[in-house]
Amino acid sequence: MTAMSPSPDHPASPRRPASLHIPAGTAARGPYAVDIDPGRAGWTYSALRVLALRPGEVHSFASGDSEWTVLPLSGACSVRVDGEIFELRGRASVFDGVTDFVYVPRDAHAQIASGAGGRFALAGARCGRRLPARYGPAPEVPVETRGSGDRARQVRNFASADAFDCDRLIAVEVVTPGGHWSSYPPHKHDEHLPGAESVLEEIYYYEVRGPHGLAYQRISPSRPGGADLLAEVRDGDAVLVPDGWHGPSIAQPGHDLYYLNVMAGPGTEREWRISFHPEHAEGYA
Repeated sequence: MTAMSPSPDHPASPRRPASLHIPAGTAARGPYAVDIDPGRAGWTYSALRVLALRPGEVHSFASGDSEWTVLPLSGACSVRVDGEIFELRGRASVFDGVTDFVYVPRDAHAQIASGAGGRFALAGARCGRRLPARYGPAPEVPVETRGSGDRARQVRNFASADAFDCDRLIAVEVVTPGGHWSSYPPHKHDEHLPGAESVLEEIYYYEVRGPHGLAYQRISPSRPGGADLLAEVRDGDAVLVPDGWHGPSIAQPGHDLYYLNVMAGPGTEREWRISFHPEHAEGYA
């Protein structure tokens, strides 16, 4: 992997947006219902777009200096990139199981078309290497149950560091049953500790099952002046995690919670290494 500034020996940029909590509709730009690029987030690598297409609509974009995955949130689409066309069967909603997806490399031109319309997440990361465009089949997405009891949640590792080859991007989906705690115990990845912790900028994007559903997200400082947030999050919201202990994510009883995690950082190795909060590590299960 090509190393990029800042050095892996230092945390991500301390620049921050006005708010770490981005309510639905406040990060819309152009064709995107959500458009969080590194400049808007106040960091260097991680990005997220959510694209809504009407039936028969086509959207084109240049990947620029970033790699992307096109992940259906609802509906199906075709993706044309590097002269190939990939057909994605998609899904009815994020609560209806895993989906297939497409990897779009940097320095490419991509086109997304949907006959019936739908919503599609573009998880991105500024990167150095250009890898080939590829299709990720739904049956090959590793799915795990993490935790137990009221901490149990489903993790779909479609673009985790171990499951799918990217240059810098790490992305997973998590579904937390109503009334459960997720992202628990609180953990962080804001220091370069070889073999123990990696520096990763992270975006949470949320969807909540059912009308009037909500959840809560906590970030607590891991250093003086660090990220500090307790937010009520709703369908279509996002939260930025530049540093700090993040978790729990708490789902309202009766309303399942979905979130898409998008991560990338400056390390020379693409890896997800975390430290658990010492006061809560006994809660891991």
